[in-house]
Amino acid sequence: MIKNFLMNLLLSFLWVALTGSLSYSGFAFGFILGFFVLWIMNKNEEEQRYFYRVPKIFSFVFYFLYQMIKANIEVAYDVITPKYFFRPGVVRYPLSARSDFEINALSTLISLTPGTLILDVSEDKKALYIHAMYLKSPEQFVKQLKEGMEKRLLEIIR
Repeated sequence: MIKNFLMNLLLSFLWVALTGSLSYSGFAFGFILGFFVLWIMNKNEEEQRYFYRVPKIFSFVFYFLYQMIKANIEVAYDVITPKYFFRPGVVRYPLSARSDFEINALSTLISLTPGTLILDVSEDKKALYIHAMYLKSPEQFVKQLKEGMEKRLLEIIR
């Protein structure tokens, strides 16, 4: 997988050098073009993991940015308006993540989203305790995190 990623970077730098324009859009286009060239040329079944993981990474980045913008707007609206709409609460969130890296990555991403904060990890590492600023339904909050952020993150990591 690392070999394919490095080859993809090499192809994108080669594209930038051939076009003569060093820009983000040129590099991104070269990366996408190199990705498709490598995908077409790849005949090894063992290295197919790279070609499934890269689109999931881009999908996760856009999903996380959407969640971040949505939470920022919600918090900013609550701060600007004279009436408070927040309903704080603490939720016990059961984890599907097993390793320390998976738990750490998930808790960092949850804490980066405005309006949520990780309070603690249980002793057996099977649950997170999350403080949510806008907690309408604890079950809905857990379901949204489980099907959204944790599922997408674990697809990338595993």
